[in-house]
Amino acid sequence: MKTSITAIFLSILFIAQNLSAKTNISHAIAMHGEPKYNQDFISVEYISNSAKKGGDIVRSSIGTYDTFNPFTLKGTSAAGIGLMYETLTAGSSDEAFTEYGLLAKNIEWPDDRSWVTYTLRDEAKWHDGKKITSDDVVWTFNTLMEKGHPFYKYYYGDVSEVIKISDNKVKFIFSTNTNKELVLIVGQLPVLPKHYWENKNFEETTLDVPIGSGPYKVKSFDPGRSITYELDMNYWGFENNIVPIKVGKDNMGSIRYDYYKDRGIEREAFKSGEIDFFSENSSKEWATSYDIDAVNEGSIKKELIPHENPQGMQAFAFNTRKEIFTDKRVRKALSFAFDFEWTNKNLFYGAYKRTDSFFENSELASSGLPSQEELAYLNPYMDQLPKEIFNEEYRNPKTDGSGFIRSELQEATKLLKEAGWILKDGKLENSKGELFEFEILLVSPAFERIVLPFIDNLEKLGIIATLRTIDSSQYQKRIESFDFDMVVFTFSQSLSPGNEQRNFWSSGAADTNGSRNIIGIKNDVIDLLIENLINAKDREDLITITKALDRVLLWNYYVIPQWHISSYRVLYWDIFDQPKQKPKYSLGFDTWWVNQNKFTNISSQRSTN
Repeated sequence: MKTSITAIFLSILFIAQNLSAKTNISHAIAMHGEPKYNQDFISVEYISNSAKKGGDIVRSSIGTYDTFNPFTLKGTSAAGIGLMYETLTAGSSDEAFTEYGLLAKNIEWPDDRSWVTYTLRDEAKWHDGKKITSDDVVWTFNTLMEKGHPFYKYYYGDVSEVIKISDNKVKFIFSTNTNKELVLIVGQLPVLPKHYWENKNFEETTLDVPIGSGPYKVKSFDPGRSITYELDMNYWGFENNIVPIKVGKDNMGSIRYDYYKDRGIEREAFKSGEIDFFSENSSKEWATSYDIDAVNEGSIKKELIPHENPQGMQAFAFNTRKEIFTDKRVRKALSFAFDFEWTNKNLFYGAYKRTDSFFENSELASSGLPSQEELAYLNPYMDQLPKEIFNEEYRNPKTDGSGFIRSELQEATKLLKEAGWILKDGKLENSKGELFEFEILLVSPAFERIVLPFIDNLEKLGIIATLRTIDSSQYQKRIESFDFDMVVFTFSQSLSPGNEQRNFWSSGAADTNGSRNIIGIKNDVIDLLIENLINAKDREDLITITKALDRVLLWNYYVIPQWHISSYRVLYWDIFDQPKQKPKYSLGFDTWWVNQNKFTNISSQRSTN
């Protein structure tokens, strides 16, 4: 009888364990809710069945490049090199955060999301014809964590182990079951060929053409000056349209990237017909530089294409590692010297809106006073947070646009005095007799006209600010090593923030060269909020925590917010066709295709110019 009871108990325990280990197997996984496209979907809605593959186009990039390895900190990688590589999964551009199988034909995970398993497609192959296996996935992950860009350590920090189950099945085990987005972001891993890289120095720059698994190969290149990719018509993903998330995409027969010294030269090259597609980032140039025959006659299309992407934060970013910027009152004071309203009116033709959030243009942006749900995350740290978070709405300084900002400068002077800076002979000094001086580092000469009025206003406060513009490779190195006082920087955001926030704002990232925490933030509350965000229990909780994080970032004045626009400003020679339906969260250029009749017509017009 005793044996029988024991057997029954063990049987019940076994059943309970198996019930708790219930797994899901699917073609896709959504961060919250269900994927938009079911198991039998053929393609996403924002492609066209009329798309044709072929045609040669020219795009452009600024600066130079010295490596075909974009996965390490060293060197500047070639534009477009990502076209060569595929990931385990790929997102759709009409959902907040859903991943569909790409190299993986299906995804398996438990309800508690403590691990994820990918089954690779039998058809998936490298450019040299070798099959992609789980050995490649395991090798890639371990190599990127050990030798890759620091970003990977932060993004995948909660992955404890990667295990080969079989030649086509690989399992990622997590150190926590609360980091709910891990089962999605692991799928974003670019998979590299072990047999190509294992006997090479992965950490060194290289211009040896690598092997990939994507729809494009390197056709030719002129080191540092241009690179041409050609569509691989034997690309495994084209076979019987076996990858629905890729159907209707990757349509250009070849894509050449030409490099230019600066945007001005690049812009003129586009207008003269040397470049086919151009994304304009200057409101002044958008308003004044395209009253030309090619635009007026329709040979060049000029379009504002609206989107619903979060705009993140473009700003003057302080390097708080520098002693002069350690005091929050100083950082706040300098925000009064930036006259956005005058800048927008006189330099931008009224094209922009002021940015008021690190998650601008999304439901993640904070506004008004904190909600009760937000306070549940903020109240425990009331003594460590700026008191204004709890009783004031964050607002950027606002002027009348006249250029006369006396009251704003008076407020700035008051804050600087509180922080120990005294005006002496027209210059700010601290108690040690040290002058308040710093350098604003730029990579784009076009920004100089925007920064100079800011410098003039700083001078009225007694601050000596200088401007320095350097080339892109120098700029990248100085950003990666945090060798600057202030820069203009953009902190881009997704619709579903998570693990990457560690790389942006965490204390650990502040001391890691190459991290996105260029500001040098070391704030215990922000560290805790990031972990809460990563472990959010559902979409509503994620939104609440993101808003709370946004408030803490804003009220610490780590940046001087600039501006944003919720549209793509694009110009292109009229050689393309596009799907009628646009994706909400991307430009969708990979769904465009070359219309050969248009191409021939435009080519004849260009040749007569």
